[in-house]
Amino acid sequence: MSADQPVTPRSGGLVRLRLDVSYDGTDFAGWATQAGQRTVAGLIDEALTTVFRLPLAVRAAGRTDAGVHATGQVAHVDVPEDALAHAYPRTARPAEPEFLPLVRRLGRFLPVDVRVRDITRAPVGFDARFSALRRHYTYRLGTAPYGVQPQMARFVTPWPRPLDVDAMNAAGRELVGLHDFAAFCRHRDGATTIRDLQRLEWTRDGDLVTAHVTADAFCWSMVRSLVGALIAVGERRREPRWCAGLLAATRRSSEFAAAPPQGLTLVGVDYPPDAELAARTLVTRDLRVID
Repeated sequence: MSADQPVTPRSGGLVRLRLDVSYDGTDFAGWATQAGQRTVAGLIDEALTTVFRLPLAVRAAGRTDAGVHATGQVAHVDVPEDALAHAYPRTARPAEPEFLPLVRRLGRFLPVDVRVRDITRAPVGFDARFSALRRHYTYRLGTAPYGVQPQMARFVTPWPRPLDVDAMNAAGRELVGLHDFAAFCRHRDGATTIRDLQRLEWTRDGDLVTAHVTADAFCWSMVRSLVGALIAVGERRREPRWCAGLLAATRRSSEFAAAPPQGLTLVGVDYPPDAELAARTLVTRDLRVID
């Protein structure tokens, strides 16, 4: 069975657990495990392996890049049923969540910049990545003349120039929908760049300017690239209609720079009802084309 293939909670002696995860991505080389690098998945894998005394690996809804944060990451891990039953027998106290002891124990093994906030038994057919309907991100810019408040400096990108939020929203509306976002994605051989962008909206609260970005999925560096292009519009270096023209490109555009990672946070992942999880996985795995 491949690592990313969904299993039922009891098939093959495995129990699939859903993990809800938050992290400050500043000091991580991203989510995905990399040899010799400090990564979120690498630390969670190590903690789970220590707890259960066998090698385990988590799979996430979105593999965030270096410096990117999450308050709503979702992952899953498959644990042998006998190991789970031995370590965490079902509690005799119905009011206490089944895996609260595991949450507490992981909290002792993990560093302060990554937390597993909740663990539950995944429903049949659940796959953190392939069952997801959509992912939600925010990107925050601080336009105050002094920069960003120290308490928020790791999560907000300081921006020294004024931004026209109305122009950025006008440009963003032209990008919403099912499109080939090749101009906004770093190239990966064999990977599609067709995505359904469902929301791209900017809000301002004083000196804080926030992008709210939702899509069924995102390709490599897509959110930061969208933000970077819209910043060019917000600074009035480009007209709003310019962004829509980028959708005709077949490769990553060199006309703008991706925004820095520290302003970007994965804030949530949506899933269908349990009965529709397996069907959603089949749709997600199908190679997408635009008619």
